[in-house]
Amino acid sequence: MIVNSLSLCYHNKLILAPMVRVGTLPMRLLALDYGADIVYCEELIDLKMLQCKRVVNEVLSTVDFVAPDDRVVFRTCEREQSRVIFQMGTSDAERALAVARLVENDVAGIDVNMGCPKEYSTKGGMGAALLSDPDKIEKILSTLVKGTRRPVTCKIRILPSLEDTLSLVKRIERTGIAAIAVHGRKREERPQHPVSCEAIKAIAETLSIPVIANGGSHDHIQEYLDIEDFRQATAASSVMVARAAMWNPSIFLKEGLRPLEEVMKKYIRYAVQYDNHYTNTKYCLCQMLREQLESPQGKLLHAAQSSQEICEAFGLGAFYEETARELDTRRAELLARTPEAVEEPAEDTSGIIKMAVKFDRRAYSPQVTPKMCLLEWCRREKLAQPVYETVQRPLDRLFCSVVTVAEQKYQSTLWDKSKKLAEQAAAIVCLRSQGLPEGRLGEESPSLHKRKREAPDQDPEGPRVQESAVPGELCKKPFVALGSGKDSPLEGW
Repeated sequence: MIVNSLSLCYHNKLILAPMVRVGTLPMRLLALDYGADIVYCEELIDLKMLQCKRVVNEVLSTVDFVAPDDRVVFRTCEREQSRVIFQMGTSDAERALAVARLVENDVAGIDVNMGCPKEYSTKGGMGAALLSDPDKIEKILSTLVKGTRRPVTCKIRILPSLEDTLSLVKRIERTGIAAIAVHGRKREERPQHPVSCEAIKAIAETLSIPVIANGGSHDHIQEYLDIEDFRQATAASSVMVARAAMWNPSIFLKEGLRPLEEVMKKYIRYAVQYDNHYTNTKYCLCQMLREQLESPQGKLLHAAQSSQEICEAFGLGAFYEETARELDTRRAELLARTPEAVEEPAEDTSGIIKMAVKFDRRAYSPQVTPKMCLLEWCRREKLAQPVYETVQRPLDRLFCSVVTVAEQKYQSTLWDKSKKLAEQAAAIVCLRSQGLPEGRLGEESPSLHKRKREAPDQDPEGPRVQESAVPGELCKKPFVALGSGKDSPLEGW
């Protein structure tokens, strides 16, 4: 029986599209301020979400979905609860339903990404890869429609032939979804290719559910009035805006675009108030500046290495300090009510010194890591190189590493998503227990020997021991870790 009885109207709506690295909470709130009716979060992968815990953040008045490494994967607040759509990347119906049930009390709707053409999405059978598997599409959407209390939608691209596209969307409609968003380009096409208003129009005239037109930023939408023109050209019920909104979120304002500096300052205020990481804030501001990145203000932004420096670049230094004081006061009040134990090394009966620590790449210089600091210290002290022993937990595929230095073992009690991160955490435990610098940004540390950069498949930080294929069993066979590349960010696919 279909139980997603809570409805959200998808007719005549202005919608902020899902955009990776852009559709975080500050941008969604800004879009709502300027007139967007519905806002989508960035695509979030089902496996990552299933590792998260729902946490009420009393300091920020938000609900956070927090990964095992304490990173916030999805943050939302009451202001957007009735208008935010959670978009997931998935290729499995049961995982999709588990994610929907995890977030359904904090969002207005659930969307499945079936249009992203990027390899990091398609290689897992997600995104546009689903378009070639209608049976899987039907199973995922039917499972969600029947199993969640929120309206379900999906976002697709058009297929090579209109006939195949219409056949697919009819099948999708029969699953009971509330609406369908259509990016009017094929899987292999990019923004420089013209959007097919005719294909979107044919879909809109074929289906009875609302069709949301997407893909018009490059050719059609430069200001508010263009949004309605695009809607009429596609005969769609609503319009979803990506890049034009990324460049200036006031595109949704019927009175017209606001000056970019005003928009950017308003974005920065939300970013600081909701503790957005400065790298994400900086990325979004760079998308807004575009051709002005070489301006004096653009250069200040490019050089900024913290939220405070970003604020100072835009004349918001006093705002940052005031907000930081307010947040610190709230934290202190909460700590006074629920005091936390001070982090201290604790030696257990197995003789392993443990701490609950994690390695956050953003807090360290790319050239100096805890493992490098530990290796250099061992060399200076004429100790044997650190040896890392790593195991993987089958249940959630997370890793834990133990490092041995001078016959003493050190371990973080927090499991991590990769071998490398787990090893860095173990190195941090050792360094902190010895009172040694660990390479954090702004930390004074002894100079490390300049080393030639190794190839991606080489590890400059000492020998390791491969994680065991059998749970809890350590294998003394050395291994070489492959370097991991980073896909280009996706905005407005």
